[in-house]
Amino acid sequence: MSLDNINLVDSTLREGEQFAHARFTIDQKLAIAHALDAFGVDYIETTSPVASPQSEHDLRTLTALPLHARVLAHTRCTLEDARLAVDCGVDGVNLLFGTSQLLRDWSHGRTIDQIVEQAAVVICALQEHGVEVRFSCEDAFRSERADLLRIFRAVHLLGVQRVGIADTVGIATPREVEDLVRAVRETVGCDIEFHGHDDGGCAIANAYTALEAGATHIDTTVLGIGERNGITSLSGLMARLYLSAPQLVTRYQLQRLPELDAMVAEFVGVEVPFNSCITGETAFTHKAGLHTKAVLQHPATYEVLDPAVFGRQRSVLVGHRLTGRHAVAERARELGIELGRDVLQALTREIKTRADQAPLSMTEIDALLKEGEIFGGHPQTPVLNGH
Repeated sequence: MSLDNINLVDSTLREGEQFAHARFTIDQKLAIAHALDAFGVDYIETTSPVASPQSEHDLRTLTALPLHARVLAHTRCTLEDARLAVDCGVDGVNLLFGTSQLLRDWSHGRTIDQIVEQAAVVICALQEHGVEVRFSCEDAFRSERADLLRIFRAVHLLGVQRVGIADTVGIATPREVEDLVRAVRETVGCDIEFHGHDDGGCAIANAYTALEAGATHIDTTVLGIGERNGITSLSGLMARLYLSAPQLVTRYQLQRLPELDAMVAEFVGVEVPFNSCITGETAFTHKAGLHTKAVLQHPATYEVLDPAVFGRQRSVLVGHRLTGRHAVAERARELGIELGRDVLQALTREIKTRADQAPLSMTEIDALLKEGEIFGGHPQTPVLNGH
């Protein structure tokens, strides 16, 4: 199936709040909501107002904001939760019910029949208020396929806007996601939302595969934060889509991703991971001589993502033992220094020799380059030999 539609349901203010180090203040929640809205997410999912008095207060404050994104509350499938969410002014309610045998036995204790019956009562009550309704099967990939399809068929007939497939414990593989999403797509005509945890390291791949298989909505969080080690990261999914289906991300303000990740990282007291797609400190840093030679001549050789699209800049490291003369020459050009071939080779050898002991700072590199300019006709001068 070709990719032609995506709706981002960002759950930083719900799933993200379940991250071990997260405790967002109301000011931080407002800052996150405004930043997500400026980026262009379609939905902002929030913690259930039943969770605590502060949660209810915060939700009422969020729904009063003039946002383009629609505000959703994630709640249990109960009338109490649903009614309070509606009273708080949300645009939609994301209902959930655990459907695996494990959760039915050890969490809520209900049968499939009882789940369907309770879902019907709550969904019908919400529809009277004209809000969007999503019904999600929690722990879908450890649930019986027949049970899932029966539930989805029932809620679809009740008229929900979408059904949700949740890989709650991050157990699914992309092939399993493809198989289940296709089966659900053949069963219902409404939209399909996918929520994938990263316990098995497949959250981004699973989210992308879900879209390929027919899902229309993907849950993300900034930095991928969430319960345990989190869910699909917003920047990670954007990187994947930019490479495979760029038409789906042109409407988002991609250059805002670095500041968004940095802000949430500060709020939860962590660093942006070095290997974070797009926003990691070294995401566009090149080091090995062979790489830097090619990327300086034609960036696409070793960059499949254009850093400028995401508000980033390319960085070429120079002061290390793996450096090459092309990287040294590029730094010299940035300083307005033209070096002859022999001097350039001598400088490169000198940098490698010194870097075998310890990496050189850019200040040290620049000093060597300026000395090389002064002694440009004599590559074996004492200054270039470190004397």
